[in-house]
Amino acid sequence: MTDKILIENFSLQYEDGIESLRNINLAVEKNAITVLFGPAGGGKSSLLRSINRLNDPEDIRLINGRILIDGDDILDPKMDIIELRRRVGMVFARPVVLPFSIRKNITYGLEVMGEKDQNKLNNAVERSLNQAALWEEIKHRLDDPAIALSGGQQQRLCIARSLALEPEVIMLDEPTSGLDPISTGKVENSLQELKKDYTIILVPHSVQQAARTADNAGFFLQGELIEFSHGKKIFTSPEVKKTEDYVTGRFG
Repeated sequence: MTDKILIENFSLQYEDGIESLRNINLAVEKNAITVLFGPAGGGKSSLLRSINRLNDPEDIRLINGRILIDGDDILDPKMDIIELRRRVGMVFARPVVLPFSIRKNITYGLEVMGEKDQNKLNNAVERSLNQAALWEEIKHRLDDPAIALSGGQQQRLCIARSLALEPEVIMLDEPTSGLDPISTGKVENSLQELKKDYTIILVPHSVQQAARTADNAGFFLQGELIEFSHGKKIFTSPEVKKTEDYVTGRFG
């Protein structure tokens, strides 16, 4: 087992005085799905945003600790933020497609980074859409507007857009919260295939999804990592099961 990300004594406090995260210590295993779950307001999304340096510095009063990716401290002021976000892709709960064609949604990031070879761009489109389990559904309509896709297809397109940049880590914040069961199943199945090549961090929208997808799991409550488990033992933990949110099954 190899750790891709190591979080050490990490704390985060916003300018409004809210301490979103307190003394988080967490190892994220390479080529596995690490699920972060728990009630709303537990700090899960704040941690994802911290790993990707998405928090506005003006909104932060205090930040302590380290977040290491392959030994690189991503909180170092010298860290190249653009390169970090290429290495660590982020997919949010609500799919946001660009106002372009399906094809252009995939190639846009590569073109911004300077890629001009049309063969490489075409290969990236097919590769990433296959990885996101979307290619067979839309391969004959790549020049249609992305907004014409269904909600589930748009979410998988957002995953494909991230994969096109060949990141090392993929983070997903409640990516299926607005999807129907069939689309949810397709996304979850895609993640099981993707972990062969990527490290995945998932914030699920329900405990059922957490249990279905997790290789490893951490339970967050009020800014603290209450418990972490390799495997699925955490889902039978008394500390986890006693929360009302665990019983009701939803975290949003």
